[in-house]
Amino acid sequence: MITVITAFTFFISLPTFANALEGLRVWPSPDETRVVIDLKSEVDFSYFTLSSPSRLVVDLKHTTLASKLPITVKDSPVLSKVRKSSPPEKSTYRLVFELKKASKAELFKLKPTPGGQYGHRLVIDFPHGAKSSSTKPTASNTKPAVSKSITQVPRKQDILIVIDPGHGGEDPGSIGPSRKYEKNATLSISKKLAANLNAVPGIKTRLTRNSDYFVNLNRRVAIARENEAHLLISIHADAFTTPQPRGGSVFVLNTRRANTEISRWIENKEKQSELLGGSGAAFTGNIADKNVNQTLLDLQFSHSQKEGYKLAKEILSEMGKVAKLHNSKPINTSLAVLRSPQIPSVLVETGFISNPTEEKLLFQRSHQDKLARSIAQAVVKYLKANPPEGTILSGSSSKQTSHKVSRGESLSVIAKKYGTSTQAIMKSNGLKSSSLAIGQILKIPGTADSLVVPKITNTVETKTVTHVVKSGEYLGKIASKYKVSVASIKRENRLKSETLKVGQKLKVTVSLKDIPLRRHKVARGEFLGKIASKYGVSVNSIRQANKLRSDELAIGQVLIIPHK
Repeated sequence: MITVITAFTFFISLPTFANALEGLRVWPSPDETRVVIDLKSEVDFSYFTLSSPSRLVVDLKHTTLASKLPITVKDSPVLSKVRKSSPPEKSTYRLVFELKKASKAELFKLKPTPGGQYGHRLVIDFPHGAKSSSTKPTASNTKPAVSKSITQVPRKQDILIVIDPGHGGEDPGSIGPSRKYEKNATLSISKKLAANLNAVPGIKTRLTRNSDYFVNLNRRVAIARENEAHLLISIHADAFTTPQPRGGSVFVLNTRRANTEISRWIENKEKQSELLGGSGAAFTGNIADKNVNQTLLDLQFSHSQKEGYKLAKEILSEMGKVAKLHNSKPINTSLAVLRSPQIPSVLVETGFISNPTEEKLLFQRSHQDKLARSIAQAVVKYLKANPPEGTILSGSSSKQTSHKVSRGESLSVIAKKYGTSTQAIMKSNGLKSSSLAIGQILKIPGTADSLVVPKITNTVETKTVTHVVKSGEYLGKIASKYKVSVASIKRENRLKSETLKVGQKLKVTVSLKDIPLRRHKVARGEFLGKIASKYGVSVNSIRQANKLRSDELAIGQVLIIPHK
């Protein structure tokens, strides 16, 4: 009888602690700091704020802790620490978020993702400053403006291109056969693309994200709109249910039904991203009548759709020279990131990460360089053929002019003034040196003629290394060593806790410049070729790193081993 009563009491008490806090991740971004709390089941929660000092207190009801606290946050302008506190009742777990300044937090729940990447989550967004009032339409501005021609919109002199690295933070994007994440490839390629375009006189770029954090789809478009961008280019890596498909594609807006199986897959992937990252709806839904909404969209995006198609064709032409294409023509699809009324937009799928061969290529630095340069060249070709009004490519600025050299002027000063290069001026005037005389008349070439993508040495390089856990090491210490986040190491190695074992092997994707130096002590019988083969680098790279004048080595000699 006692046993029955005890068991009965146990089962009654189970619901009291039916939930568990399994993990907590912090994702700082330029606009906000996001905290994601992983839970065993849907949470019942309440919260309140305290001042002097500023704090947010969150009570998770019927929840126990299955993760490590406290957490100190170093790279957020608003959040400094997450810790536990005494709860109002035993069945509640209380979290305290210590803030550096007051921030009006937004809290919302997310359901498990269909793909199984995440379970139930509670998301807390801490804005870094006042949010723009333009993010929510009012009754007076809900009517969409009919698209103007790009040549009718007043612009600054420089051409601004917004580059959107797909996914990020909570949303890894597609995952390759060897567990590599799309979000890392898209960020590397986007940074390389930005570097190529920034090297072109008169072109500037802005990234929607410059590190590993989530930006919701509507915000990506808003960044382009707020900056009055001329073009929006979203970079992705494709995926499919089978490993066979491979090659690049370019998607352009079509508000009608997706016209291929691949494009339907891409649309579903975008919806999945919203579930992973948690944000506002990807599609505008203020108008109940779908037919009316469709008509307005057709009017609003007709011009940007046409220009986007032109740009897409140029990208496919150039990208096809350095990579295999899955589709030789632009593909129509309906994606939130393409829905910009006055900004021609394209979504570039650089290859299939679900294909083992292309997964390796997408993370190969030389291949990323080729992709970025080909896209940049396509952009320049498009801009030459379709110069935006009010920029250095339009009107008289694209024609050859003359310039009389004044005192103190140099070739670089003059080139900057006209948005061209010193090499272009020297070529147009047959100059053998950069020396100038006061009063000298120079022919300034038309900007469009001299607009080229120069070859640049790009330093945006990453490598996945294997770290063997030593005695006394913990995740925070390892993350600090490689200058990455604890969350990125946990995700890459699918760790459910922060507990490590001595000898455990961890994969860490790190910037090449942040990888600790490797040193090798020469043993008897070793030579440069053998050492290079051991570390997977070239003999010449070891020679250069150690400034060796010959290949002769001494036993006990310490060599620096480069990472490429």
